[in-house]
Amino acid sequence: MSYILVLYYSRTGSVKKMAEQVVRGVQSVKGMEVKLRTVPPVSTVCEQTEDDVPESGDMYVSLDDLKNCSGLVLGSPTRFGNMAAPLKYFWDQTSDLWMSGALIDKPAGVFTSTSSLHGGQETTLISMMIPLIHQGMIMVGLPYSEPELVKTKSGGTPYGASHVAGENSNLPLTDDEINLCRALGARVAKISSKII
Repeated sequence: MSYILVLYYSRTGSVKKMAEQVVRGVQSVKGMEVKLRTVPPVSTVCEQTEDDVPESGDMYVSLDDLKNCSGLVLGSPTRFGNMAAPLKYFWDQTSDLWMSGALIDKPAGVFTSTSSLHGGQETTLISMMIPLIHQGMIMVGLPYSEPELVKTKSGGTPYGASHVAGENSNLPLTDDEINLCRALGARVAKISSKII
């Protein structure tokens, strides 16, 4: 089964909502399945352990989910212009996949949410690209043929989809942000279907 892995970390729910829209974009591509996964939080004082299955919400990702995907769309909130620690912690555990070349030539895209319009969206997207490039993945952005990139007054970049959640992380996704999330999911799925 060919599938796109939509992997995210979300603390306040904004990135999760984006991930759900990315899933809808993947589902718009005929013959492509999708898996929605998240990562557990990490502790700042000691290594946190989590059950293999979360009490609620989306399943935690496994290395096999990543190894066997046909493409990846990765999402994180911004943490000082960088991806969130739980997602970084997960990527730090992927050395075996790097050694085996399991992700080479698979397409990947990225998305993020910030409190403010200038909250580090593009640097966060780029920070998520770095481990993917090291893994040999093919980066997929959003071309300016997506009309929302030109007219958006909220999130949206050529590096990937983005959202402005507001100071209290309570702003809903705008129509432009929704369309760009879906476009990113569809684009990764379409490119993956051409590579398979």
